[in-house]
Amino acid sequence: MDKERLKYVLHEAATLALPAIHRRAIEVPLASGKVVVLVGIRRSGKTFLLLDTIRRLVASGVDRRQIVQVSFEDDRLHPLRATDYDLILQAHAELYPELAGRPRYFFFDEVQAAPRWERFVRRLHDTRAGGIYLTGSSSHLLTREIATGLRGRCLSYEVFPLSFPEFLDFRGVVPEPYSPASEARVAAALDDYLETGGLPEVVLCEPALRPRVLREYSDLVFYRDLVERHGLTNPAVMRELLRHCLASPASLLSPHKLYQDFRSRGLTVGKDTIYRYLGFLEDAFLVFPTPVAERSLRKRAMQPKKLHVVDWALGYSYRPGAMIDRGRKLENAVFLHHRRHRDDLGYIAGTGEIDLVVGASAPEVWINTSWSLADDETWRRETSGLTAAGGPARRVLVAREIAGRTAPPGIELVDAWRFLLEKPAG
Repeated sequence: MDKERLKYVLHEAATLALPAIHRRAIEVPLASGKVVVLVGIRRSGKTFLLLDTIRRLVASGVDRRQIVQVSFEDDRLHPLRATDYDLILQAHAELYPELAGRPRYFFFDEVQAAPRWERFVRRLHDTRAGGIYLTGSSSHLLTREIATGLRGRCLSYEVFPLSFPEFLDFRGVVPEPYSPASEARVAAALDDYLETGGLPEVVLCEPALRPRVLREYSDLVFYRDLVERHGLTNPAVMRELLRHCLASPASLLSPHKLYQDFRSRGLTVGKDTIYRYLGFLEDAFLVFPTPVAERSLRKRAMQPKKLHVVDWALGYSYRPGAMIDRGRKLENAVFLHHRRHRDDLGYIAGTGEIDLVVGASAPEVWINTSWSLADDETWRRETSGLTAAGGPARRVLVAREIAGRTAPPGIELVDAWRFLLEKPAG
């Protein structure tokens, strides 16, 4: 890291106008006394949440020059060495000597690109910072680095693509209670949401540009967060695995069947590699493997996991959107509706199938999801699973098209758009 180039980076960040920002459901605290960490897939809005936090700090009276803003993926800072971090403090002090003695607020973007960053951040927190805010696109920030390096000094937030209420806000749709016309607009907006996905830039860009933007996102994650980050020597297998996962939301995942399929197509791969690569997809926040809702760890390990994706629209890079089942998209959206708030989720397979169990070890809600309930066989299948489920948990059947059905006793029948506007359980 070169100190003179670093001064250009810091000065540029302190003088650029802050962009107009759509507010999100997450509001980052300004005076928590903790290191605030935002993690999630690239382009989910983490950087804009940082910029919104900067805007709020400035509005509260903080001088913009007190804010030290650095992206560790800025090529002007490379090569990055763990011994170089003090250059950030030196460069800022030399740029703004008149601020000596005043607190500084550190905003570090994509910290997983910086080696041994957690030691530097811990020292800042313990000695001189008015506030520290980090973003990253690796789940290790929630596990290994934070658990071992920051030891209770942080507040962590997962940042997902837009929820359905946030999508409505971006679209300027305001639900009005007891208004059939408003309900029709919201239902139509749900169809738009399930087609467009929730990545903020995709939602805001022109429809004709969306396929190109989604392809760019998919390639960026593939090369930077998978191939480069993990030094993959078999990128063709990872590409096929990514294709399979993103184009198959809310589906059961069998690594053994994937292994057989890949081998039949001439791909040289071992089972251990498939398991390892699936872990890399999870680390990059691309997929959420959901276990069967069993208390027995052995049964949970033996049963296949249900695979949900962070945004079904990313699958359009591999399969046309019309070929990805809309009912699966809806089920994935229902999963994410709860996953944004908690991770103790599961499913039940077999004759009494339950798409989503909220509170996997002590069920609070049983949820089945269907696009349309017009078909009698679909109606029997979805209600029988909920009827068979034991215990006092709430039973909910979510559908885009209820088709005039009346719920049997003990089961709530809820329009999909209405359910996705509810506050999730827990």
